[in-house]
Amino acid sequence: MARRGGVSSVGPYASEEFSPGAVPAKPGVYIFRDRFQKIIYVGKAVNLRKRVAHYFRESTKRSPDPKLRSLVKSIRYWECHVVGGESESLILESRMIKENSPRYNVLMRDDKRYPLIKIDLRERLPRLRLVRVERGDGCRYFGPFPQAGALRNTVDFLTRRFKLRICSAENPGERERLHCPARFVKDCGEPCVGKISTEAYAENVQRLMMALDGDVDELLGELRAEMFAEAEAKRFERAANIRDIIDNLETTLKGRGRRSPRPLPGVLSENPALAVSALRTALGLESRKPDEEFAVEAFDISNISGTLAVSGMVVFVGGRPCKRRYRRFRIRNAEAMEKGGDDFAMMAEAVSRRYGKSDSNPLPDLLLIDGGIGQLNAAVSALKMLDLPPFPAISLAKRNEEIFIPGRHLPICLDSHSPALNLLRAIRDESHRFSVSYHRKLRDSKVERSALDGIPGIGPTRKRALLKAFDSLDGVRAATPEEIAAAVEGISTGMAEKISKALF
Repeated sequence: MARRGGVSSVGPYASEEFSPGAVPAKPGVYIFRDRFQKIIYVGKAVNLRKRVAHYFRESTKRSPDPKLRSLVKSIRYWECHVVGGESESLILESRMIKENSPRYNVLMRDDKRYPLIKIDLRERLPRLRLVRVERGDGCRYFGPFPQAGALRNTVDFLTRRFKLRICSAENPGERERLHCPARFVKDCGEPCVGKISTEAYAENVQRLMMALDGDVDELLGELRAEMFAEAEAKRFERAANIRDIIDNLETTLKGRGRRSPRPLPGVLSENPALAVSALRTALGLESRKPDEEFAVEAFDISNISGTLAVSGMVVFVGGRPCKRRYRRFRIRNAEAMEKGGDDFAMMAEAVSRRYGKSDSNPLPDLLLIDGGIGQLNAAVSALKMLDLPPFPAISLAKRNEEIFIPGRHLPICLDSHSPALNLLRAIRDESHRFSVSYHRKLRDSKVERSALDGIPGIGPTRKRALLKAFDSLDGVRAATPEEIAAAVEGISTGMAEKISKALF
């Protein structure tokens, strides 16, 4: 079988040939096909290895369930798609069942459908709608989304954020405006009466479309900056509301839209070293090392307008992550942070600190920078200032997945299903995840400190005791005054009530 984009492993169905190690122990969706390679069953699992192995057992073939016996006898090929979690597997399973109507998915052929976001770009003033059925009507659809409550809140927020209309009139005008409550709460840009131009409205819609496609990093950055500002100003209720909006956006939109899931790092194919070989061929990399020992180090920068700037470095050896060699850096360049976030200077600092002093880890066979030609040039310039043996460096841009090479004017564009590009994507995405997780840890710590520091009578000792007793600020917020007083020595019921009131 030819390997498909997002497929982590494929194989013929034969119990005597099946090896559990061929299937990753990750959440995802598995697909069974008949001898004509037609999809006959789609299922999801928290652990693909355990679930798929179940069908290869001799006892399953003798199952008293006639449907299961018939399914097992019909299977000739299998494939697994690894995703980021149970929610994503639920979405992918539902979508593939709806698109393919597999013969043995009878139990899921019901009227239960997850909500989708619909927008008609042919309208003069497009707006967002929630629907359950995707029709061939020329509109754009996003989803499905299993978290209906979070989705409704997200759609409400996006409508307000991008100043979209909420009225149902096809061509709203002065008459609709007189009866529209949105203008009193300033949720709408009032394009019907020219408060916002058609061109500006169209620009807002384009930014909205990027968010619906899963590109919400910029929007999340803006919201986190607003959350920090509210917390610093001791407006903790507003900060908490923004935090909830961020959670909803990350739950519903981040990394989703209409794109297929990518395999997790280190689970690119049955043999990741093959992807390494393809990468070396695509880039023309010469090395005496075997593919299983080929090392790639990747850097990513994470910050909000220069605030809490960090860099994460991940290492892949033979196409698999080597987490014991991961490193993270807290950016020290004050000038770069004062400028609102100079990514080039921050990248140069991280690269210099990694390679500028003796390190027990060897130099990589390839350096990968998350970004475009600017970030790559900053990294290469930093390397030139160090007395190091030369080694290859490239960057991978997010928008069009272009590969930039120093000294080369035009980027390299690989096929979207290329094993080499899949490997670079996986490494880049892992470096981004690692740096963002460090940034969030610092951010959450700062918000917690700010919120608790704003409560009269709560000093460093009581603050530490509260966080230790309830694990986090959210734990303190969820506790009743009685529980707070009982859990922390020295805090009376009256003070506990003040804490609860301040946090809400």
